[in-house]
Amino acid sequence: MKPSYLTEQAIQQFIQAAFAEDIGPGDYSSLAAIPEGKVGRARLLIKGDGILAGVEMAEKIFKRYDPGLQVEILKSDGEQVKFGDIGLIVSGSSASILSAERLVLNCMQRMSGIATLTHQMTQKILHTKARLMDTRKTTPNFRLMEKWAVHIGGGVNHRFALYDMVMLKDNHVDFAGGIPSAIARTRDYLDKNKLELKIEVETRNLQEVQEVLETGGVDYIMLDNMDYETMRQAVAMIDGRFLTEASGGITEETLAQVADCGVDFISMGALTHSVKSMDISLKAF
Repeated sequence: MKPSYLTEQAIQQFIQAAFAEDIGPGDYSSLAAIPEGKVGRARLLIKGDGILAGVEMAEKIFKRYDPGLQVEILKSDGEQVKFGDIGLIVSGSSASILSAERLVLNCMQRMSGIATLTHQMTQKILHTKARLMDTRKTTPNFRLMEKWAVHIGGGVNHRFALYDMVMLKDNHVDFAGGIPSAIARTRDYLDKNKLELKIEVETRNLQEVQEVLETGGVDYIMLDNMDYETMRQAVAMIDGRFLTEASGGITEETLAQVADCGVDFISMGALTHSVKSMDISLKAF
């Protein structure tokens, strides 16, 4: 099932804005060089190994630009692909294919890179109950695609933005005057504004974990930048009363050891901010 943020309206708004940025008043290269009425076909060539993502998006992009374009999908989102595979074939107006080409490739290359990394990381923690989550460390105006890619790769989407969940991080806590005050003020604000949002509190040590346990009124406790032993102690203290999230500087090398501490979720900003795109091209034939 698709995440709730993946509405058709949101997707179409993204495509419209992306075309406005890339094409503006016109794709003069294609308009000038391609004879009017010229039709053709092009193949999406996969030049790497991994998890393909953005196929559904590619079809929407082609169709949005020119409803007359025909897209034959050969590889689906989430499918394992290898060098030499053909993801799809698009046919119709040659100029339309070229005008939409770069947006399709920009989306698919980055989305496939994110989905591939997410899949690789999730495989390392399958022996535990922990689920891998993304963060808000995304590319401005491209978050929709990046979080979609994490979902395709088998990861869990954390909050989409600042408005769909409350996360009281260290600065919130410090500015609010401590954990009890931050939680109390948040509960009061949500009640007054009739907002039904989950609340997560970041903790930096066992003392702060204890403060959250004594205060209550939250849904998640984040264990931030804790060493393995401290994290295990925190999980034992929480004892299932709240869901737990490990965060902060977690790498491919440390991921499995963090999961072994018994946390419910592990968030990694690197899934979206430090990823290598998959090499994909579109070639006429």
